[in-house]
Amino acid sequence: MEAKAKLTMLRSTPQKTRLVADLIRGKKVNEAESILTFTPRRAAKPILKLLQSAKANAVNNHDMFEDTLVVSKIMVDEGPVLKRFLPRARGRADMMRKRTSHITIILEERNG
Repeated sequence: MEAKAKLTMLRSTPQKTRLVADLIRGKKVNEAESILTFTPRRAAKPILKLLQSAKANAVNNHDMFEDTLVVSKIMVDEGPVLKRFLPRARGRADMMRKRTSHITIILEERNG
């Protein structure tokens, strides 16, 4: 049995978000929460909220035990890119690409 939670359109680049996601992949939920709490990266806070949401889904909707939950999968995919223009010298413009991320966490029960 597995429990899921998704976060879409996070205004953080997928590359930076994957650095945080790699820290908790395969860890127990309690350990992953403590890692995310003390990680100084910007993406750690939304991932922590998403992890707590997935944990609540597992406990309330699927009748799983909180102590046996493990982060089996965490995927960070690219979302749509917001394109903005910056004025530059001599009447030119540069395009800024504001990237977004979609995050999916899947928790499952493991004994031991």
